[in-house]
Amino acid sequence: MMILNVWVIFIMMFFMGNLIFISKNKHLLIILLSLEFIVLSIFFFMLVFLMFIDYDMYMLMVFLVFSVCEGSLGLSILVSMIRTHGNDYFQSFNLL
Repeated sequence: MMILNVWVIFIMMFFMGNLIFISKNKHLLIILLSLEFIVLSIFFFMLVFLMFIDYDMYMLMVFLVFSVCEGSLGLSILVSMIRTHGNDYFQSFNLL
């Protein structure tokens, strides 16, 4: 019963993060926060799964390193976009 509750929590976290990512596409900061929430839910899933099969937690450290690198890259893009355009709206950012 406990494992079922953990799976339901993971699925709800993952779909809520995806729903926010899809619906809030006006600001870059909200999109980055929803991506970090999705990464957090995947980390939670991997933690429970690796504990369930009694496996080594080394892969979690690798996953955390990559997620921190992804977060810092997103924040650096946000800072450079705010410095060049003055805000984080996607309407003012021209890709061409």
